[in-house]
Amino acid sequence: MSDCGCHVQATNEAERRILRVALGLNATMFVVGIVAGLIAQSMGLIADSLDMLADASAYGIALLAWARSASFKASAAQLSGTLLLVLGLGVLLGVVWRLVMGSHPEGLWMTGIALVALVVNTTVLRLLERFRHGEVHLRATWLFTRVDVLANLAVIVSGVLVLLWHSAVPDLVIGTAIACYVLKEALGILREAKEARVAASESIVKP
Repeated sequence: MSDCGCHVQATNEAERRILRVALGLNATMFVVGIVAGLIAQSMGLIADSLDMLADASAYGIALLAWARSASFKASAAQLSGTLLLVLGLGVLLGVVWRLVMGSHPEGLWMTGIALVALVVNTTVLRLLERFRHGEVHLRATWLFTRVDVLANLAVIVSGVLVLLWHSAVPDLVIGTAIACYVLKEALGILREAKEARVAASESIVKP
């Protein structure tokens, strides 16, 4: 990335408002998804809701980063990454538990909630288009949301397969795949947070 200053930066209230709207929508869908996933016994929906939480965390970090120090940004990112790591591991344990104990996911619930989430994420993706080539923490919000759209489509497909096959396998497979992605993102956030903390420390000690 060059330092030409040509990248979009969230420097005005309108762009902050976009991030607040995106945060509110994703936080709401996280709650809806986690509740629906528990009711429908769907690990796919639960994992997808955690992906929504990952996005909400990215939006929150972008908002918290306003006029804050590099050290503060690193701490916020580390907290977010740790939370996602714990939740991702929790989903994988849930998949193992349902695999052993058995589950009967509701395909209609899976498809319906995932369709709602798809509409929300598509809307948010359009709102965040201006951040597509922005600063790294802002560009991450667009990238995370784009992946969410793909995850929603995957849950829809798995819901249809559950209905057609009367099997929990598609749901467990999708749940595992999304959980692994959440863990990957969590480790990436923690790695970047560590690098940012080191860079911030070095900038402080420099004469």
